[in-house]
Amino acid sequence: MGEFLYFFEVFGYLFVVLASIGSMIAASLVNSTFRKYSAQISSMGITGAEAARRVMEQNGVFGVRVERVSGNLTDHYDPRDNTVYLSDSVYDSKSTAAIGVASHEAGHAVQHAKNYVPVRIRTAIVPIANIGTKLSVPMILIGLLLSGVAAFPYGYPIAMAGVLFFGLSVVFQLVTLPTELDASHRAMSAIREGNLLVGEELVGARKTLTAAAMTYVAALAYTLLQFLRLLALVSGGRRRR
Repeated sequence: MGEFLYFFEVFGYLFVVLASIGSMIAASLVNSTFRKYSAQISSMGITGAEAARRVMEQNGVFGVRVERVSGNLTDHYDPRDNTVYLSDSVYDSKSTAAIGVASHEAGHAVQHAKNYVPVRIRTAIVPIANIGTKLSVPMILIGLLLSGVAAFPYGYPIAMAGVLFFGLSVVFQLVTLPTELDASHRAMSAIREGNLLVGEELVGARKTLTAAAMTYVAALAYTLLQFLRLLALVSGGRRRR
């Protein structure tokens, strides 16, 4: 483990930079894929908002509002007010891309209604992960600074606690990925079974959701590499002392 951390201490910044580039590429892929299949119009002529409602109805989920939200690809499901929010480019659009995105967000509503375990875990750890992320870097910096003070022996424990706090964001990303993949699976199943899209139209929705899933894979990779870099930084500093 020590040799691995030393290796990561030396090359950690490079790995994080590569992960950052990967995240940017994934985000660009989402936008380009969405634009491409926004030009592919559904033969059924339904809008993103209608698709979201149908997906939920097919799964026996009722009482969830579908509202418009400003912005580009700002679509999300908010369990606090039990509402699926669809962006301007999705809400009224009849494209296969819009129907795919709207159905995905409806999939999240279904997950909550069905008490899907990973989404319950993610919801539970969100507040803890947010606090941990905010505290992690200050604790690491303070801990490393105090580690140079001979009269204060708790510098490295504080820094390591900061690293562990940052690790909560890794846990969050680990739970988020299967949650997003499951929402897309539910969406595509409902789209096929409800004949919301047919033939080549299914390809447009699937490729849009696959591109979106890559952003979560990239986010997990970036967060994990950041965690390993911070762990190597703190461990390496202790070895040098």
